[in-house]
Amino acid sequence: MRYARVLATGRYVPEKVLTNADVEALLGEPVDAWLQQHVGIQRRHLMAEHEVTSDLCVNAARQALGRAGVKPEALDLIIVATDTPDYLSPATASVVQARLGASHAGTYDLNSACAGWVTALDVASKTIAADDSYQRILVVGAYGMSRYVDWKDKRTCTLFADGAGAVVLGAGDTPGVLGARLLAAGEYHDALGIYTGGTWRPATPETLALTGGRPVVQFARKFPATFNTDRWPPLLAQVLARARLGLGDVDQFIFTQLNLRTIEATMEVLGQPLSKTHWTMDKWGYTGAACIPMTLDDAVEQGKIRKGDLIALCASGGGLAMAAALIRWTV
Repeated sequence: MRYARVLATGRYVPEKVLTNADVEALLGEPVDAWLQQHVGIQRRHLMAEHEVTSDLCVNAARQALGRAGVKPEALDLIIVATDTPDYLSPATASVVQARLGASHAGTYDLNSACAGWVTALDVASKTIAADDSYQRILVVGAYGMSRYVDWKDKRTCTLFADGAGAVVLGAGDTPGVLGARLLAAGEYHDALGIYTGGTWRPATPETLALTGGRPVVQFARKFPATFNTDRWPPLLAQVLARARLGLGDVDQFIFTQLNLRTIEATMEVLGQPLSKTHWTMDKWGYTGAACIPMTLDDAVEQGKIRKGDLIALCASGGGLAMAAALIRWTV
């Protein structure tokens, strides 16, 4: 049997910091106390004016490749999970390939919004398991959502941030990525997203006038406030049951980093202690498709994840797309 296992992780956190106090100044109203109490965010990082999504990817990728001891030319495939690409077309993964010098790698982007990186991890691991011509795959999650934020909309500018996380997967005979489960609640596809710029609403002077002259991310309509706490536990139960494992076997749970209160409530539903999860939204804000690999890397760096540990990943985002995966840590 062939398995995909994680060889190393990496991340990139942009230098620019925007605190809650800075957001208050932009909005002209207090938000800090509410954000800390109800969401858990204290600050967020934004990419510089000269940076684009591929810059975030390349920085995270170089760190992961260096830690794995893998040269870019040894990569067989690069997958970039993002809903803030450099261009509508071509794929940002091709930009990353060129800048890394990964001349032997195929490329494509994957968009499942904030569930994109866990989805890409599933696709990459199954590619390695099914085809022995794929030995090493780079899987990057990247988010440059600050370019789409309306800085007068307190529902979005208080949350979204930029960053990237990456893993290098390698083929081996020891189980690493144990499986995944993907779901969606497509009836909410029009609830959260960037709705200007595609074929449904092309970016014309008329449509851009509706959003202040550029495409913006927006909460367009309501979806259940308990969506994640309702959906994450059964999704995790399904992926664990398929692996013939239980909640007690999991050493660390890593969730989408949108709201700390949601993570706390989910752990309570699961009957698991908070010591078995890790969060980063307090210091990095909400980084969408990048938040799970960034948080995974942070947990590894802090010694919360060790060889032999079982890691459960659970993500959700616009679409509303969901994905859960299990990793046996072999590093």
